[in-house]
Amino acid sequence: MNTATYAADAREAALAAGAVVLDGYVEARGPWSAVVAAGDVLTIVDLEGNQAVDCLLYAARDTTVRYSAAVTIARQQSIVLTTGSVLRAETGAPLMTVVADEVGVHDTIGGACSQESNTLRYGQHTREQHACVENFLIEGSRWGLGKRDLVSNINWFMNVPVDPDGALGIVDGLSAPGKRVALRAEVDTLVLVSNCPQINNPCNGFNPTPVRMIVTRPEAAL
Repeated sequence: MNTATYAADAREAALAAGAVVLDGYVEARGPWSAVVAAGDVLTIVDLEGNQAVDCLLYAARDTTVRYSAAVTIARQQSIVLTTGSVLRAETGAPLMTVVADEVGVHDTIGGACSQESNTLRYGQHTREQHACVENFLIEGSRWGLGKRDLVSNINWFMNVPVDPDGALGIVDGLSAPGKRVALRAEVDTLVLVSNCPQINNPCNGFNPTPVRMIVTRPEAAL
């Protein structure tokens, strides 16, 4: 595919119109990161369906300002994210806003898998399996972030229902091949992603697959 055709394909794949300023392909089980400038829109594409995308957000100019699940949930009075959800820092300041969503339910409480949690949940034989926390640490190190900088994360496309007794379920996702969610940056935002490697529960359909990350800039901002 030539450059012009690929750019046109990215514009078509993005949920928000505008010039394509970044188009990334994230391998199954892999990490990804980028700074999304204020006003730009990040579209996450679930290429093959039923793939959880773990995500952390930081203000690019001061990474001590970072996504807070507790504040986001409290302010919107809902534990799920969809169109209109504002992703807030612990100060209450908005980092990104969900401006379009083709799935309708994204998780805020399921957390990120780790080698330790895999071992506790699924047995010692999973100890060496790669996990989201390790992806965050690998990718975060590129930006000077370490384990102390990891906070509760977002799980795009992941379905975590809460049972009447308060127990959490991790079940098949509601997404499908090509489904998308779009996030507008309210400030310059560092986005860290782990394309979840989990194979021991249904969050990825027991088969991790790639995703696409497209950043567009509205024409008025050019």
